[in-house]
Amino acid sequence: MLDPLSAKLDHYMTLLSTRQRIVASNLANADTPDYKTKDIDFEAEFRRVSATPGATAMVNEVPGLRVKNDGNNVDIDREARMLSENTMRFSVASNLLRGQLKSIRLAISGGSGQ
Repeated sequence: MLDPLSAKLDHYMTLLSTRQRIVASNLANADTPDYKTKDIDFEAEFRRVSATPGATAMVNEVPGLRVKNDGNNVDIDREARMLSENTMRFSVASNLLRGQLKSIRLAISGGSGQ
């Protein structure tokens, strides 16, 4: 029923939720010996998940991060930046989706706005 943009926004917001869980897990394991930071290739996964409804995101270890003496490579600053970025992206996407739903309600009500 919703247009293709709404479907894309749904996929986008689902990926943002997945990334939020991954970042939270990274932060929770910041002091766990030998824990390796995980993430998704957001752009590639968005294309893949959009093309294959029902597909789940592929989570991978993040290369190139500094490894501490205990083998852990979680960078708190990176994870905080990811949380902030995710929050902004989710806010924009939810506002766009809200606008889509408002347009549909307006069309259903015959333009009366009620």
